[in-house]
Amino acid sequence: MGSKRSGGKGTPATVAATRAGIAFTLHPYETDGGEESYGEAAADALGVPHDRLFKTLVTEVDGDLTVAVVPVSATLDLKALAGAAGGKRAAMADPAAAERVTGYVRGGISPLGQRKRLPTVVDASASGFPTIYVSAGRRGLQIELAPADLVGLTGAATADIARDRA
Repeated sequence: MGSKRSGGKGTPATVAATRAGIAFTLHPYETDGGEESYGEAAADALGVPHDRLFKTLVTEVDGDLTVAVVPVSATLDLKALAGAAGGKRAAMADPAAAERVTGYVRGGISPLGQRKRLPTVVDASASGFPTIYVSAGRRGLQIELAPADLVGLTGAATADIARDRA
């Protein structure tokens, strides 16, 4: 994996990864932005298993914005997230607040290079893969990197915060 990028200006996520000197690969894909599930559409477009492509969800744990990174094949267990983040209650954040604080648009929120660094919890299943995919900061672009690099760059905790869809 190289940190090569063809022309143009990077996103805050790719800039953060480049500055950190980690190995990553960018994967652009076609999107019309109207998908119901951005993550599943990205996984399908790239031919990546749904449990290896992770979505970035902005939540509130006891009133503080917190990022959860879980496979697109699963749902977020809010109770488990609250515990992992050292809180009592978790809920999904207001989408407008999530966009404002991260500097990204919904469907393109990356755990990397956010405007304000938020506490982050990555689902423990990520460590089962040599590399995982997360949004590179805009719709139509995923970044593939080692789970340990994602955790290191975001200062994340890891915990079992995903549950299989019923």
